[in-house]
Amino acid sequence: MGKIDELRLMVRVARMYYERDISQSAIAKQLGLSQSTVSRLIQRARQEGVVRTSISVPQGVYTELEERLIEKYALRDAIVVDSIRGDDEKVITRELGAAASYYVESVIKPNAVIGLSSWSSTLLALVDALHPVPRKADIRVLQILGGVGNPSAETHANRLTSRFADLVGGTAVYLPAPGIVGSEAARQVLFDDVYVRQALEMFDQVSLALVGIGTVQPSGLLAASGNIFSDEELRLLRSNNAVGDILLRFFDNDGNALKTFLDNRVVSMSLEQLRKVDRAIGVAGGRRKFDAIRGALRGRWINILVTDHFSAERLVEA
Repeated sequence: MGKIDELRLMVRVARMYYERDISQSAIAKQLGLSQSTVSRLIQRARQEGVVRTSISVPQGVYTELEERLIEKYALRDAIVVDSIRGDDEKVITRELGAAASYYVESVIKPNAVIGLSSWSSTLLALVDALHPVPRKADIRVLQILGGVGNPSAETHANRLTSRFADLVGGTAVYLPAPGIVGSEAARQVLFDDVYVRQALEMFDQVSLALVGIGTVQPSGLLAASGNIFSDEELRLLRSNNAVGDILLRFFDNDGNALKTFLDNRVVSMSLEQLRKVDRAIGVAGGRRKFDAIRGALRGRWINILVTDHFSAERLVEA
């Protein structure tokens, strides 16, 4: 785990405990930590001089900005990442992935069902940065977006899910279907497959979901998978004021889910199911994705956001 991630969590806990007078048990519940971890972080904050007469915030930690995001968008939590540049998507993706991995390592509990999107570069970066998690009982890692596509892309989706499952000591459950099918009838045929149905029936059991937030224009990773709509269909989405998607489910600038005939061709968890997840974590940043991130927050489709500080500042000022 990175030094900056430890400092970020330490400062968050210290501010909640000393400045907002929240009990250690309440902090543990809100942040998804054990009470012993909260107690240890408070003790370390004292030892390292973070707690004095006021909270001394280390450079690169944006606790106040995180709290403003939480308040403005009614989030359960927010993680704001220090970023050197706000326009370099590769750098931002790597930094977001590292921060999200630390968060995931901290909150995984026994018996968790973890939903994982297939076609997100930020989630790929998360898995790259993830350390093996001390074994916890009965963890399942479930694909919540169809992973079948071009042969090389299909291999990517399966490896992403299996590698994440290995790192958290869990069992992988695959969704052996394309993210997008040619027709609603074709989707129904897939739904009759026993393995597809097994995965779909687990969607309502997901306790922690990890998703990317996309723009209407598909990312390079998604385009390479073959799981994209045609140019004409993308024009239709834009004409319906779509600004972004989660799990290939599109929404407008105000966060309203867009119900079009395209929705009946997608094989993924629905936005309504995602909203019911205890910890629905969206990982996204960069200027290009601002409208999509804001739409996702306005729709309350996620309750935890991991983003860069440039995007966070725009979001609280919007």
